[in-house]
Amino acid sequence: MLPGVWRHAPGILTTSLQTLVNWGRQNSLWYMLFATACCGIELMAFGASRFDADRHGMVPWGSPRQSDVMIIAGTITEKMAEPTVRLYEQMAEPRYVISMGVCATNGGPFWQGYNVVDGVDKLIPVDVYVPGCPPRPEALLHAIYRLREKIARAGLDRARIREARGAEAARTLSGTQG
Repeated sequence: MLPGVWRHAPGILTTSLQTLVNWGRQNSLWYMLFATACCGIELMAFGASRFDADRHGMVPWGSPRQSDVMIIAGTITEKMAEPTVRLYEQMAEPRYVISMGVCATNGGPFWQGYNVVDGVDKLIPVDVYVPGCPPRPEALLHAIYRLREKIARAGLDRARIREARGAEAARTLSGTQG
């Protein structure tokens, strides 16, 4: 802040556009409902009236195209791996992932099972991990606050923008050829 500006012109706020955009993003997170096991009950409790996710700017959403947060709540099996990646890729940029519970983080009690993915981070990048089996809604709320801090610090990720533009150009090129 500029103390001189405040002294001579009160009510004037100076900030950068990136800070303003980050403030908007961190206070309006639309999370996609994606629960595969018992952590889903705790996710539902987080959205219910006691914890009231809406009060924290979190809106549950059924479509990945308008969601910007994916909360993986539960075990991811090999059969669910491909749909998980597909849903993640359908989300708009910037997108964030929260791994909720020990099953999503490393397979939990089903670790090294023949059909269990040993952590969702083997499939998609995870921003925040929530420990516990199953974690309480308070732990998920704590993870939301950690995610908000991460979003507040975010800058323009030029490498991701170039990667997205390259992927879009490749899709356009393959669409015109096929």
